[in-house]
Amino acid sequence: MSTSSAATSPASSSAPSPASPPPAPFAGQVLLLEDDPAIAQTVCFVLEREGYRVRACGWVHEARAALADNAPDLAILDVGLPDGNGLDLCRELRQGPLARLPVLVLSARSEEGDKVLGLELGADDYLAKPFSNRELVARVRALLRRAQAPVEAPAPAVAGFVVEAEGSRVRFHGELLPLTRRELGLMLRLLKAPGRIHSRDSLLDAVWGMDADSGDRTVDTHIKTLRAKLRQVRPDLDPIRTHRGMGYSLE
Repeated sequence: MSTSSAATSPASSSAPSPASPPPAPFAGQVLLLEDDPAIAQTVCFVLEREGYRVRACGWVHEARAALADNAPDLAILDVGLPDGNGLDLCRELRQGPLARLPVLVLSARSEEGDKVLGLELGADDYLAKPFSNRELVARVRALLRRAQAPVEAPAPAVAGFVVEAEGSRVRFHGELLPLTRRELGLMLRLLKAPGRIHSRDSLLDAVWGMDADSGDRTVDTHIKTLRAKLRQVRPDLDPIRTHRGMGYSLE
């Protein structure tokens, strides 16, 4: 009987349990706007496992309140929400104090027109559903890495333009331009070498690097929005010149 008792006693009770993996170091604060509970839960799990702190919202008005309460390091916005559109919120961000907040748009729409619209409204990247967890993490890391990279201020002065705060702000004829991070990168690149023709590939390499799924259309779209902001200050001027088949220059 005593042998049976010893056999049935949990011999492993005193053995150490397998060590849990250490938590990932804090990688950044992310705002997620997604009304599909399954997708939201998956995104939160995947990003939090990588060290990101995620605040998830299912409504546009909740996201607005969260942004006002605590500015995140990055926002992930779904397109179709019960009370609005993530692209509208993206446009609001680009016109306010969080103009350079990195924004990744999620959408079930994969057509080029929808992607271009998102970029025109100021999104930094666009990820079509369904997407892999690895791709999501890679794009989030890339956007944050680009956002944290120091911006090099241009040396030469160009008539009408003034670069302030070590390249973090640009004024055009005295007006502060509300530029997104990508628009700022393009503007500084053009300002650094006025008169030089910058190919689309060179602008992609300088501003986007190899981080995002970008192409010539991405550069064209951001140049379009950049021109629109310059025209708001001086409708009579268009300092960015298009060279067909070659690229862009600042004159």
